[in-house]
Amino acid sequence: MDGTLVGICAFAAVLGLLAIRVPIAFALAGVATVGTFVIFAFRTGAFTPDRALKPTTSLVFSNSFDLIHSYDLSMIPLFIALGHIAYRAEITTKIYDAARVWLARVPGGVAMASVVGCGGFSAITGSSVACASTMGRICCPEMLRMGYDKRLATASVAAGGTLGSLIPPSVLFIIYGIFTETSISTLFLAGILPGILSLLGFVLVIWIWVKRDPASAPAFTGRITMRERGRAALDAWPAVSLFVIIVGGIYGGFFTATEAAAICVAAAVVIGFMQRKLDIAGLIASLRETCVQTASIFLIAAAAKIFVAFIALTGVAPAIVNTVTDAQLSPILLLTVIAVIYLLLGMFLDPIGIMVLTLPLMVPLVETYGFDLIWFGVVVIKLLEIGLITPPVGLNVFVIANVVGKEVSIDKIFAGIMRFLTVDVIVLILIISFPVISLLIPNSM
Repeated sequence: MDGTLVGICAFAAVLGLLAIRVPIAFALAGVATVGTFVIFAFRTGAFTPDRALKPTTSLVFSNSFDLIHSYDLSMIPLFIALGHIAYRAEITTKIYDAARVWLARVPGGVAMASVVGCGGFSAITGSSVACASTMGRICCPEMLRMGYDKRLATASVAAGGTLGSLIPPSVLFIIYGIFTETSISTLFLAGILPGILSLLGFVLVIWIWVKRDPASAPAFTGRITMRERGRAALDAWPAVSLFVIIVGGIYGGFFTATEAAAICVAAAVVIGFMQRKLDIAGLIASLRETCVQTASIFLIAAAAKIFVAFIALTGVAPAIVNTVTDAQLSPILLLTVIAVIYLLLGMFLDPIGIMVLTLPLMVPLVETYGFDLIWFGVVVIKLLEIGLITPPVGLNVFVIANVVGKEVSIDKIFAGIMRFLTVDVIVLILIISFPVISLLIPNSM
């Protein structure tokens, strides 16, 4: 049986299963296992299932075992734990508090502070959905109470939450690095400038929005002294310190990303207990939540590894590479097609699912064109970031809708999101057009 045909049927089967809401891990592992069995069973031409059982089980178990025992994968539970511990120790919220105090008198200052707070939260946690959920509970009720436009109050946090995908540390960068065998530390550094560019773009959107419609953001009428500003800035030192440890340590070559994660977890625990914001019960609850999230991600990653091995067995990737090469597509046209594919999938699937489903085909293709995999990783993560707020299934939008309840309808959140999506597309074009934006910091190491 033709392996390429089996591979194409497998992709169609996975998309069909995902369409009927089968969990991504079960869809990938199940289709890959059946597909592998079919290929080995028909290897001699006739159907010989007895010869297919052993190689199928060997491929399935060896690949999943090798992935779970990957050293780099240990970063995921460490950074997830860091996010939960930092939140319970009130470390992540101090960035927002400081930004809110300093930007209070700026029109739309609280919305801008929400975006900055999301950026600060992202610099510690690495999860966009967790960022949107946490900051949504803090920022949205306050802005709605102050009389902010409902679209601005919710969309700013939903868009700001996507920064968790790009600003290091990022769980998506870790998974990308593992599956493409690229340096995760380099990927983290490559995401810094694009992440800052996205953050500044969101702040600019808020400024233009409020300038055109002053009623959307009530003016601040209180008084804030320099002492209060100084105190708010000083209170944010734990979050700044953790970010410096992660980025400064990796950039300076003092330790790896995994070591940085471990050091930051220990530092967050010590800071939390020293400031009496964290207790044993809170630490145990953080570790429990970490275990649940980690198990979910590991299950998807293990299933994806099996699927990648199956795709390699079918020969689909080389066939697609040959087809594209024969078509003589220009690099710009190829990148446009890739972007459209990711944006379309982002309307219906979660970021991790999109990544593990597409990387087995995309990586050989971009390598053939000579693209830098670090730069391409930033492009992919930016596309996945856009997918988090793209209708009809923008995960961050639904997270914010769940936070605010019936007070703001989903269609209003999506209406506000469209302005932020415009900036996202502009930033994406800049990243694609000028790879130096992503590669400047890694190349300076």
